[in-house]
Amino acid sequence: MDRYVALLRGIAPSQPNMRNDKLREVFTELGFEAVGSVLSSGNIVFSTSGGTSAAALEDTIQNGLRERLGIAGGTIVRSRAQLETLFTSTTVFDGLTHGKATYLTATFLKEPPSTTVTPLPQPPDPAMQVMGYDASANVVLASTDTTGSTTPDFMSWLESTFGKDITTRTWLTVERILKKL
Repeated sequence: MDRYVALLRGIAPSQPNMRNDKLREVFTELGFEAVGSVLSSGNIVFSTSGGTSAAALEDTIQNGLRERLGIAGGTIVRSRAQLETLFTSTTVFDGLTHGKATYLTATFLKEPPSTTVTPLPQPPDPAMQVMGYDASANVVLASTDTTGSTTPDFMSWLESTFGKDITTRTWLTVERILKKL
């Protein structure tokens, strides 16, 4: 059995159909095993027999969520191996701590960028910095300084730069997901 996480976009836990128990129920009905959730923002870990592509899993999960719960947001799937490689290979956050002043994020892209530009594109707001791109997990790693009087609109910039088929998690959430996998 292979372990995966489904990173669900647009989950609002205050909506009855988007609560973890409902999400886990759909995954179980779809035939996945060892289904669990991490936090309440659409992170579902599960096991399935090998040989199924991430794209096929994404389609199956998204169709199941739409049919059973009316959830039309996106689904991005990553394997345990991809997240393990991300954690062992990346050094972009070395020396930084996720906290109130420094918000460390991982933005998972459904499709790889058409070209990986070096240096990486940077947001116009100096409080935000793209720090790296990991091709194995297809993820953009960034840091945001949140000590200013206004919070930078990083999500809008990410969508305009990388498209809408993305989902962002804090680095702490990614660590928690990996521990649960």
